[in-house]
Amino acid sequence: MRVKVRDGDSLWLYSQLFKVPIQLIQDSNPRLSNYLNIGDDVEIPGYIKESYMIKTGETMFQLARKLNIAEEALMLVNPEIKEILLPGQKVYLPKRVNHLIIDGNQKYDFNQLEKDVRTLRSIYPFLKVNTIGKSVLERPLYEIELGRGKRTLHFNASFHANEWITTPVLMKSLNEYILALTNGKKICDEHMMPLYHRTHLSIVPMVNPDGVNLVLHGPPNQLKKELITLNKGSTDFSGWKANVRGVDLNNQYPAKWEIEKERKEPKSPAPRDYPGEHPLTEPEAKAMAQLAEERRFSLLLAYHTQGREFYWGYDDLEPGESKRLAEEYEKISGYKAIQYIDSHAGYRDWFIYEYRRPGFTFELGYGVNPLPLDQFPRIYKEMLAVFVRTLQMETDSIH
Repeated sequence: MRVKVRDGDSLWLYSQLFKVPIQLIQDSNPRLSNYLNIGDDVEIPGYIKESYMIKTGETMFQLARKLNIAEEALMLVNPEIKEILLPGQKVYLPKRVNHLIIDGNQKYDFNQLEKDVRTLRSIYPFLKVNTIGKSVLERPLYEIELGRGKRTLHFNASFHANEWITTPVLMKSLNEYILALTNGKKICDEHMMPLYHRTHLSIVPMVNPDGVNLVLHGPPNQLKKELITLNKGSTDFSGWKANVRGVDLNNQYPAKWEIEKERKEPKSPAPRDYPGEHPLTEPEAKAMAQLAEERRFSLLLAYHTQGREFYWGYDDLEPGESKRLAEEYEKISGYKAIQYIDSHAGYRDWFIYEYRRPGFTFELGYGVNPLPLDQFPRIYKEMLAVFVRTLQMETDSIH
């Protein structure tokens, strides 16, 4: 919600009027200095403007009492109103957003992600939305940043196309977090603002947007013949994991990639498991590698499906603290902690190999991919606890 600065206004005043932490208002207006100029636009996070028609006899004072806000806040949103209100006159009410925007219990494609990212950014402008690259079909790869801390915690989802349920799980967790920040609420009995000050989040909610849309909607016309051929003549793409060039994005990283290249069954583009002709040939994989190099994450969590387990070691290169963190995750999630699996060339593998920092791959839910939506409520509850615990963690790498 946007308001215009009046003579004598300050961000502290807005924080008091709208009951929003001043740090969130500051971070929503990074271009403003401490001194505000009359007429400047200021974003107030966690609010939207809602039009309202005045009824006979209503006053601004009555409306303010009804909304449980200061009359001055109401006047700030309606600076043009100077006189007595008239029946039928339109005013704007500052409406606090106190509900979740993300509906994760649905087929969640790239279009829904893009819509939700725009909506969240408009209501919570302290979120920074970056385009870190583009997919094969030129869809933007979004990263969402927030937080004031020096330690950068990274989450990603939907590396694999038919594991798209991981995206709404991650997006709804983010929504829960920012809703708690603006409303002063707890999650898992923990206040969120101290965690906002301690952490910096990097979230890539959909690494493989082309693949997700392929699974949910079938092939685009320009690639229909080629993709059906790669899919062995089938028009059922529910088992597709790769990007639209038939390369498995989570087999693309230079952490013993040669082993996967040698032993993987597909030797050419396929619905799953083909690691490409070389590491980092795909634009999605390149973008994620560059992001890790730029951000130097303190800790990484990758969301996949399925198995209700998670992996925390790689080739005896993980730091010693990873074991303790894994024990905490196992306790909070109910998922089984597994140190090593016979797998290489994944994003988490490469992150541990390259940076020697904690990395975890969570296999959400249980069953056959793509997991049915009736598992969403349970998965979300489990992973929200993991999300919050990650924000709370104190480790050598995270300091």
